Amino acid sequence: MIEAIAFYSMAAVALLGALLVVSLRNTVHSSLALGLSLAGVAGIFANLGADFLFAGQLLIYVGGIAIIIVFVVMLLGRTSDLHLRQVNQQWGAALLVCAMAGVSLWRLARGYLGVRAAAPAMPTTRAIGLLMLNDYAVPFELVTLVLVAALLGAIFFSRKSADDEVPS
Repeated sequence: MIEAIAFYSMAAVALLGALLVVSLRNTVHSSLALGLSLAGVAGIFANLGADFLFAGQLLIYVGGIAIIIVFVVMLLGRTSDLHLRQVNQQWGAALLVCAMAGVSLWRLARGYLGVRAAAPAMPTTRAIGLLMLNDYAVPFELVTLVLVAALLGAIFFSRKSADDEVPS
C-alpha cells in the first residue's frame, strides 16, 4: 500500500513538473520545473528498486539541469531576457497527440493490470558493478577506447589549420 502511494506521489510530482515546464514563461523557472520533473522520475526509479537508475538520474539529469540554470543566469544576466514565449501555433496538434498517447497508455495499462505480480524491489547496483568489472570488463574498456578515439577525431577535424587562416 505504501509503495503505491509513493509511486503515485512521485508520478504526480513528475507530471506537475512537466506541466510547469511548458506553461511557465520564465526560462529559469521552466528549467527548475524540469529539474523537479526529473527528480520525480528519479523517485519512481527509487520506488521500483532501481537504485542505479535512481543515482544516474539524479547525477546526470537533475545535476545537468542545475548546470543549465547556472549558465542561463551567467550568460543572459538581465531578467528581461529570461521571459520567452512558450506556446506556438501547433498546440492543438500537440494536444491531440498527447490525448492519443494517453488513451493508448491507459488501454495498455488496463490490458496488463493484474496479469502478474510486481517483483520485490531489490538493489541492482552491486549486480551491475560485478558485471561491469568481471564479465563485461573488456567490452566496457573497448567502448571507452572507441569514445576516446571519437573525441580525439572530433578535436582533430574541428581544428583550424595554418593554411585555413586568412592573412590580414
